[in-house]
Amino acid sequence: MATYPIPVFHYKVSWNNQDIGFSDVSGLTQELQPIEYREGLMAGTTVSLKRPGLKKVNNITCKRGIVQADNELFNWFNNNGAPNVERRDVTITLLNDEGNPVMVWVALQAWPIKCEGPGLKASGNEIAIESVELVHEGLTLTAV
Repeated sequence: MATYPIPVFHYKVSWNNQDIGFSDVSGLTQELQPIEYREGLMAGTTVSLKRPGLKKVNNITCKRGIVQADNELFNWFNNNGAPNVERRDVTITLLNDEGNPVMVWVALQAWPIKCEGPGLKASGNEIAIESVELVHEGLTLTAV
């Protein structure tokens, strides 16, 4: 039986034990910043030693169509008027054709730093899309 790569269009996003529908999720990126070192006794003129340094994670952007009477993303961004931020672990789960988890990313201690409404245009014929940009303290990945 042939094994095929999983398509990207079947996924779910959840926090606080609640699934949230999004049409687009991006920013599931991690990178290691290299530490370069060269001492004066090394031959050549290039940096010879490289070691892994600090891990860097990108912000995650989630987009969805605006639904009437649903202001949950803005309320989280605004923290309902409280001075501190509400941190949530955000789970993004890639699903197979049967709806079973294949890959699971968890953004730890995430909170919104940007909430963007739709671009309004009188001649437009598109769905009104809102987006939220989340900063977080680390990203885990589990292959199921």
